[in-house]
Amino acid sequence: MAVAAADAPRDGQRIGSALLTLLVLAGALAASAQAAGAASFSPPAGCQMTMTVQNRSCTVSQYYVCSADPEGHRRSAHFGQDGLFHLSVIDAETRWIESQSTGSGLIDRLVEGAADDASFSELLETGRDEFDFETRTDDGQSLRHQGFDILTGETVTIDGQDLERTEFQLTTRSADGEVLVERSGSQYVSREFGRFFGGIETSSDWTGARNQTNDSPVLFIFPGEAGFGSTTPQFDCDQLMTQIPQERAAS
Repeated sequence: MAVAAADAPRDGQRIGSALLTLLVLAGALAASAQAAGAASFSPPAGCQMTMTVQNRSCTVSQYYVCSADPEGHRRSAHFGQDGLFHLSVIDAETRWIESQSTGSGLIDRLVEGAADDASFSELLETGRDEFDFETRTDDGQSLRHQGFDILTGETVTIDGQDLERTEFQLTTRSADGEVLVERSGSQYVSREFGRFFGGIETSSDWTGARNQTNDSPVLFIFPGEAGFGSTTPQFDCDQLMTQIPQERAAS
């Protein structure tokens, strides 16, 4: 499940500590990008970058791991034309652990004890994974996320990487049950990388606004290759509308 744009990507001292960690990380990433003329960045000390992915919708994503994180946790940072806009952390099952919109500064954190945690391994083993879990923002807002991912059976190769296409549906509700966001469409999963990548989806929110976007990956760039670490998006940047990549853990 890819991290949601609301990103509602996830008790008091732990939230405060997590917020401080992500804010420091956001500052470090932004500073490193500025130091390189906003062209590239290196992750903070103790972290190692593994991959850069150029996406449709004028975004580029940086993927990295940090030695201080629990085993299986992976981080991503997403850049648009105006710079860094989103940070996320997922675990080995692609659960949303933490996410932050750098515009609002809010952090969203997974609430443990879900009715049905997202499970990447179940999706790969059975072809379908249903989920029903909650996240809580540091300002106290609780959100409930329900939906499913299914493998369509279609495999595609993008820039040399074998990916499997999925279909998904996700509904996010407020604590009182009001539907805030509905999303559906297709994404891609990589068994090798153990994560989701964006695709074509339709979303609507409580205001009635409806949007269709394509966040599909275009280029996979690895250490030593040209463009590794670049924070400058390359594709669809002439379009007026851009979309934040979603890691539903779904990054």
